[in-house]
Amino acid sequence: MNAPASEFELIDRHFRRAPRHADVRVGIGDDAAVIAPTPGMELAVSVDMLVEGRHFFAGTDAEALGHKTLAVNLSDLAAMGAAPRYALLAGALPDADEAWLARFMQGFRTLAERHDVELIGGDTTRGPRNLCVTVIGEVPPGAAITRAGAHPGDDVYVSGALGAAALAVRALGGDVRLAHDVLARVRERLERPEPRVALGLALRGVATAALDVSDGLVGDLGHILERSGCAAVVELARLPADPAVAERLHGADRDVALACLLAGGDDYELCFTAPRAARERIDVLARELAVPATLVGTLERGHGLTVLDEHGRPLAPLPASFDHFG
Repeated sequence: MNAPASEFELIDRHFRRAPRHADVRVGIGDDAAVIAPTPGMELAVSVDMLVEGRHFFAGTDAEALGHKTLAVNLSDLAAMGAAPRYALLAGALPDADEAWLARFMQGFRTLAERHDVELIGGDTTRGPRNLCVTVIGEVPPGAAITRAGAHPGDDVYVSGALGAAALAVRALGGDVRLAHDVLARVRERLERPEPRVALGLALRGVATAALDVSDGLVGDLGHILERSGCAAVVELARLPADPAVAERLHGADRDVALACLLAGGDDYELCFTAPRAARERIDVLARELAVPATLVGTLERGHGLTVLDEHGRPLAPLPASFDHFG
């Protein structure tokens, strides 16, 4: 029987690769990576952690988990309008399961190569499964899209569709019953989110504020409102609900559907604001990128978020978004 691989053997077999880009002066294998940023660019840096049992189910397919571990970080860069460049990966693993690790890295690397991201370092140790990625992107000086730039009168947009990932969590947890094909589709949205990198880059100079919908629209849009000092009115009927969520908005599962749509999280779509004068440009960008961008509401003077139901009445109380310490 072969002895379990050591930490350094795992690194050599699954993580170390010769640097693909000349701007990576020193890659995996030293105490730190050395990179040469593109002259004249600013760096955007983000870190996210995924913990088994908190952010993903035990037994989640390793290849899908590798994809998601990087995707959620690329989504943060997309929201800032930053081009992804480098990643560092740290993980605690319950054992040195090389077959699992090989599939995980297949999912991670496939997405990394699609977005030209180079893995430049990280760390491994034994422990409860916990995956942490730091991503580094580049953005022209002053061009980063933040949460603080929105103004009263701006439109509010959401990319893609909302609610599928949260509905999958409900179904996998036994709270909702879905047909097999529907469960397979919404589970794909949960486990393999698509970071809207191209849309984020295209929104430079167009969007006044943006973030990704990771913890639920109510809470995430609330961050823009707080940072920008605005209020918002959003129309429920305009929200781009996933079809499986939309069909439940008018039945016995309405409360579940509202929670998934407004506060479910894990969608990793972009919520952004833009001036009314940018509507035509945003429509063109959405068509060119084949990514829906739906106008869902407007910003106003004041504070807080109002969601109007199908009859124009304020929904109250609004469902609470995901709380990492809740």
